[in-house]
Amino acid sequence: MERRPIRILIGKVGLDGHDRGAKVLARGLRDAGMEVIYSGLWQTPESLVRMALQEDVDVIGISILSGAHMTIFPRVHDELVRRHAEEILVIGGGIIPPEDAQALIQDKHAAAIFAPGESIETIAGWIREHVPGQRQALKDGA
Repeated sequence: MERRPIRILIGKVGLDGHDRGAKVLARGLRDAGMEVIYSGLWQTPESLVRMALQEDVDVIGISILSGAHMTIFPRVHDELVRRHAEEILVIGGGIIPPEDAQALIQDKHAAAIFAPGESIETIAGWIREHVPGQRQALKDGA
């Protein structure tokens, strides 16, 4: 049975108005065969999770340059838990110091954090490797 493409929501949360990197990533992941939805600017953690549920995504990718990552990622995680949607992977990128990235992953607020300049191929490969196949099969009706 053919599986549906991986669906990913690329989001900009908070007052961060710089979205060039998010748009480049969205286009690159689309070119890699994924279905990509871009949230647009100035989302709240709650609106991002609501959009992720409405769009039935496998992954939420948060692009952040504002320095608010230690607040935003936990809030997105908590909203996913509140809505019983913890199976949606959360990844991030942007300007996040390595020690903060490690803490976000250790605290399970993010599954992965990608540094500026990481290749689209690396990010797409990580996503393909970590999106649970069972979740995809269930959505396909298997």
